[in-house]
Amino acid sequence: MDPDEPVVHVDDEAFMRGRGAFETLRIYDCRPFRLGDHLDRLEVSCGRLGFAPPSRAAVEELVAAVVDRASDAMLRVYATPGRGDGSQALAVVSELPGDLDELRRRGIGLISVEFRPADLIGGVKSTSYALNMIAVDAAKERGADDALFVGEGSVVLEATTSNIWWRDGETLCTPSLDVGILAGVTRDVMRELAPSLGYRVRESIFSVDELAAASEAFTSSSVREVMPVVSLDGAPIGEGTPGDAAARLQAGLREQACP
Repeated sequence: MDPDEPVVHVDDEAFMRGRGAFETLRIYDCRPFRLGDHLDRLEVSCGRLGFAPPSRAAVEELVAAVVDRASDAMLRVYATPGRGDGSQALAVVSELPGDLDELRRRGIGLISVEFRPADLIGGVKSTSYALNMIAVDAAKERGADDALFVGEGSVVLEATTSNIWWRDGETLCTPSLDVGILAGVTRDVMRELAPSLGYRVRESIFSVDELAAASEAFTSSSVREVMPVVSLDGAPIGEGTPGDAAARLQAGLREQACP
């Protein structure tokens, strides 16, 4: 296809959530190197991301259609969940970077970076939501509805698509932005509403044990609004029922949104 012709739709989860897999390999003299090994790994990646891989035969046919036009080049094979009617595969041939031989001649320098995603892109609302979606899948497998991300030392971070809150007496606690969480817009609304409802807001670094011991808990997000949290890892939070603070904040949010 013409590279300028669009082929991925906006309602494909690869675009919306970053739930997609790919493989990159070299083409030498019109032959993809170790294609079978790469497609094996692609299928494993799709399975771990929670969608069925595209047909192996279809992918091989797709690759054959593009590699016969390339001598020494780079091939990327993408797999996406599609639009609900089956997964989709794409094969893209690109030119090799022009500086490979020079880099190989002089060698490359590296820096060491501790792999902590919250530090690297914490607070960014990116489409790289694959880990978040896998966490939701794991939660549902364990009989829950969502997952709570926890950092080193059992530090509470955030839920997969929302900020987390809990009540300790008349104080509403929520993790500080300093731990690398998203600065949720609805989170700001909660901070604005709390004093008018008689609550103080405390933003800090909290442990999971502090959340587990709360009187009530809830999440905040644009789509789910204020969502009560009644259990954590199978144990009830507070009375194990939606709490009063969540209900009052939800009402206040709706008053702002629909005056």
